[in-house]
Amino acid sequence: MTELAAVKTALKTQAVETPSWAYGNSGTRFKVFAQRGVPRTPQEKLADAAQVHAFTGVAPTVALHIPWDKVDDYGALAKYAEDHGLKLGAINSNTFQDDDYRLGSVCHPDAAVRRKAVDHLLECVDIMDATGSRDLKLWFADGTNYPGQDDIRARQDRLAESLAEVYRRLGDEQRMLLEYKFFEPAFYTTDVPDWGTAYAHCLKLGEKAQVVVDTGHHAPGTNIEFIVATLLREGKLGGFDFNSRFYADDDLMVGAADPFQLFRIMYEVVRGGGLTSDVAFMLDQCHNIEAKIPAIIRSVMNVQEATAKALLVDRDALATAQREGDVLGANAVLMDAYNTDVRPLLAEVREESGLDADPVAAYRRSGWQERITAERVGGTQAGWGA
Repeated sequence: MTELAAVKTALKTQAVETPSWAYGNSGTRFKVFAQRGVPRTPQEKLADAAQVHAFTGVAPTVALHIPWDKVDDYGALAKYAEDHGLKLGAINSNTFQDDDYRLGSVCHPDAAVRRKAVDHLLECVDIMDATGSRDLKLWFADGTNYPGQDDIRARQDRLAESLAEVYRRLGDEQRMLLEYKFFEPAFYTTDVPDWGTAYAHCLKLGEKAQVVVDTGHHAPGTNIEFIVATLLREGKLGGFDFNSRFYADDDLMVGAADPFQLFRIMYEVVRGGGLTSDVAFMLDQCHNIEAKIPAIIRSVMNVQEATAKALLVDRDALATAQREGDVLGANAVLMDAYNTDVRPLLAEVREESGLDADPVAAYRRSGWQERITAERVGGTQAGWGA
């Protein structure tokens, strides 16, 4: 297989999971902005996700968020997804939107509240059983706002105990993916603030516990590609969430803030074998002011472009320059790949796969947006508040 053929094969087999919540209404802490045609049910979210996959060819799975996507029959929901050319992906838990969680969930000082949170996580595993989903994704808003508010070490003990109970419930082919965020909504301590804390808990739990890296969950200036490289080296990178943020939140479209960073990250993913491993790549972003489906398609395309550039790095030339201590030469190899216009290559890959070269334009011509705007009238649109 030629080098170009290998690049094309990698691009054709790439998979990016889309999140159900990205198809619903979202906004800021001040206002959620409603759009016409937004899904009202999990089934309508899947119907929109099927459009993304149809036009990109690389978005075959959809992550669910419980209870946002709660239904009576999860087996039937999985069948609905299958009928639309999709599969259900990660099951995301929610332990941050209940009054009982004001002081935390699995780290809460009250055992009754911890019990409630763990029971919810166990419910999510039950849903995984019903849907055939492999991954349970955990992000905790737990933390403290003031010094002395709670015992920092005791909160880590509670976290470990809760995670261990859920871990024991996992099936042989199921995984627990632990996400971290360095602050927010807690402002003094966050109970899972960084990759080291997440890694320490996952290491103690066992092989089925893996770390999730979210692009927007780091302090400014953090070298995310170093974290990715290290976790891949240790076999502990279970998932990667794509998004962007300029300041302190993380819901902007992937590649919007720093496309060069995205390229650097994807190079480490390629270098570390992440494209051919069990790493789950997912968009974790919302679309507050832009049209949702075109934005998700564009986001998938942004990931494809960064991946294509990463695959084009001349790794032999880079290794030679690194061995010889040629600092500028090594940097130039990376920059040559980054500065390559890969859009014609990706257009060719899509056409070879029977897709339109321009997914966004093809979607706009499809009439789907006009159809859902006309049909989805009445009912309650999906979202999380006003």
